[in-house]
Amino acid sequence: MELRVLRYFLAVAQQHNFTKAAQQLMITQPTLSKQISDLERELGVQLFVRSHHNVTLTDKGRYLQDKAAQIVKLADQTKANISANQTVSGDITLGVGEGIGVERMMNVLNALTQDYPDITIHLVNGNASEMEWALDNGVVDFAVLTGQRPLEPYNYLQLPEREQWGVMMHKNDTLASKAALGPEDLVYRKLMVSQEALEEHRFKDWWGNLSSRMHIMGTFTLVFNAQMLIVKDQSCVITFDRLINSFKKDELTFRPLVPHITEPLTLIWQKNIAQSKAGQLFLRRLRSTLPEEVTD
Repeated sequence: MELRVLRYFLAVAQQHNFTKAAQQLMITQPTLSKQISDLERELGVQLFVRSHHNVTLTDKGRYLQDKAAQIVKLADQTKANISANQTVSGDITLGVGEGIGVERMMNVLNALTQDYPDITIHLVNGNASEMEWALDNGVVDFAVLTGQRPLEPYNYLQLPEREQWGVMMHKNDTLASKAALGPEDLVYRKLMVSQEALEEHRFKDWWGNLSSRMHIMGTFTLVFNAQMLIVKDQSCVITFDRLINSFKKDELTFRPLVPHITEPLTLIWQKNIAQSKAGQLFLRRLRSTLPEEVTD
């Protein structure tokens, strides 16, 4: 498969039409049709279902679309990084979840782009499992993991910040009168909980013998939309501290769990893969912000 043909394929998949895709690519429609047909013969599968006016992807086509997008992005990023000469330029793609702990890295990246305007930052959001997958498949250069994760497959940098688990609720909720919340406070309350934390039984020990009386009404990957489900004296969200959105700050409040549960933050990147100049500079600057006991 040639990179050029993958770009042709992605254009057709995006436009759902050979004529429009050919116009976008500035080639003739017969040429484009032949290239896609040759690609289908090479792979031995049908990539598109063709109708009179448009085309739709087959299951195999959707799979190739996902992989081709990654390949093209990696090729473009590699070319940009290699082409960079004395001026540091190129892309830095960082996979992050929700949490105030990433503020240190955002500050470093912000300063980096001010000093080197040719560096472009890409942020990819997701939970720890999604970020590991993204790093393993070349979608991101670095990933921030929250919680205890196997680190042996990666290079990593332990960050000093920790995320605090607690409960996000309505300000007028009866629970808001307490400074912190124990498991007995949440019995029979409707709870939204992180999907990953639930799957990993993160609160099993904290709930103790009250686990059967916890009413999990649903799960979330990112807490932004889960906040919409918070109802006074009924439902609340178990999440990290300082994640209340600005448009909800007058309605919602947060109380930590007790006994306290906190999570470490770790920056990881691939072993045996050379970082671009921009990536190396990001790591150096990030390390310079850490306390000596962390960098040592």
